[in-house]
Amino acid sequence: MFQNGSHREWNESYQKLAMETMEELDWCLDQLETIQTYRSVSDMASNKFKRMLNRELSHLSEMSRSGNQVSEYISNTFLDKQNELEVPCPVPKSRERKRRQGQQQQQQQQQQQQQQQGGMMTHISGVRKVSHTPSISGSSCNRFGVKTDQEELLSKDLEDINRWGLNIFKVAEHSHNRPLTCIMYTIFQERDLMRTFHIPKDTFVTFMLTLEDHYHSDVAYHNSLHAADVAQSTHILLSTPALDAVFTDLEILAAIFAAAIHDVDHPGVSNQFLINTNSELALMYNDESVLENHHLAVGFKLLQEDNCDIFQNLTKKQRQTLRRMVIDMVLATDMSKHMSLLADLKTMVETKKVTSSGVLLLDNYTDRMQVLRNMVHCADLSNPTKPLDLYQQWTNRIMDEFFHQGDRERERGMEISPMCDKHTASVERTQVGFIDYIVHPLWETWADLVHPDAQDILDMLEDNRNWYQSMIPQSPSPPFYTEGSPDGEGEGGPVTSKFQFELTLDDEDEQVGDVEGGMMETTDGCDNLTLQSHPSDDDGDSPAET
Repeated sequence: MFQNGSHREWNESYQKLAMETMEELDWCLDQLETIQTYRSVSDMASNKFKRMLNRELSHLSEMSRSGNQVSEYISNTFLDKQNELEVPCPVPKSRERKRRQGQQQQQQQQQQQQQQQGGMMTHISGVRKVSHTPSISGSSCNRFGVKTDQEELLSKDLEDINRWGLNIFKVAEHSHNRPLTCIMYTIFQERDLMRTFHIPKDTFVTFMLTLEDHYHSDVAYHNSLHAADVAQSTHILLSTPALDAVFTDLEILAAIFAAAIHDVDHPGVSNQFLINTNSELALMYNDESVLENHHLAVGFKLLQEDNCDIFQNLTKKQRQTLRRMVIDMVLATDMSKHMSLLADLKTMVETKKVTSSGVLLLDNYTDRMQVLRNMVHCADLSNPTKPLDLYQQWTNRIMDEFFHQGDRERERGMEISPMCDKHTASVERTQVGFIDYIVHPLWETWADLVHPDAQDILDMLEDNRNWYQSMIPQSPSPPFYTEGSPDGEGEGGPVTSKFQFELTLDDEDEQVGDVEGGMMETTDGCDNLTLQSHPSDDDGDSPAET
């Protein structure tokens, strides 16, 4: 009897323990499902950043008419909305019939376009025959790869090739509008890349002149000036002491080449414009990173032109590796990928390892490519970090390009894109918002990664931001919305301190409220990931008042 009783008690105890264990396992599975561990930390951080930014932008849009435009511009340009889904609502049958008829008409129009283009779209548009004879492209007698009667002035300009803030506009003036060829030739000479990879000088110059010819001189911003500026900025960032000897020669070659081709054959309009107008390029690339895919296709296609293959002496493996790296870097210049890139960089900063000499330890390909992608992205968004006189010229150019797109949209009866309406856009307020919400968080994170190497760049960025802030016109008109403005400031009112992203890993749970104003909503279960927005000054004002 005693043994039977003891056995029963043991069974009951065992069953109780098993039940408790099962309950704990169920709880663990629920937690794992909640935090969605199949996603990387950087993915969760990216979604968190997006929610924070959307909340700030919704506040900004309530401040004034120009604030609303700036908010729309940042949201439409720098937030990837490909995962947004609209839940269909029941509609009357008559409306459903009209919708189907409209879809059929659109499909017929697209089929007619494809038939006119001659069936399969195997031709890379934009590539055209350009002849550069040896007498023109030969570099033996040209110090900087281009013919110019102002060689001494050009030589003086290029003394700054290793300095942040080189005046690319003077380089263009003194090189007969060949800034890209001139800058790339000088960088390759400076880094001895022609000798390292056995690139014939005449082939290099022929390719660069051909590439430069495929940038549109009638496009105000995305032309060979911008490409040369991004290439030179990438060259400087590669030389930062914190990255000393981190990258291989092939990785350096890939980064500078990617910067040079990253906007080739740019038509001066946005991806969304191409998608909205059912352009051939949007159809070709299925609305995904349309321009970036096209820049890559043109850039690599030009290598096949006569005497243009600058990689002819690379091994097959080197060519394949370089191509993969260049594709990764150029696709990362799609501004809708900005938040993901920033989240990756933030995550790397939090977990970075350095050697005893202070150099970053990037001991695998994935980490090195992550830094290179962000590096080219930083170079692409470097205008506000340059000396003010250069920054102002870039601002004028990008606004001209925006307004040209807006004029085309107006002519077509389309809705005019944010910041593209020359009658209503606020240039100064746009630049302050652009810096506060996009450029400063990116460069601040880069500065953390390579600390203290980028402090001067960050200081110049903040000085430029304050200058544009001071230039915002003071207007007596009332705010667009009075609600959501704690200080009652509206159009032309004071803009407060910068919005910041802060990433920490701790045990406190931060709940981010629903996104206001119909902005994009994202969900994540990153309960232990805390990201905060806060003013950089101690004035207690909302950072959304930019």
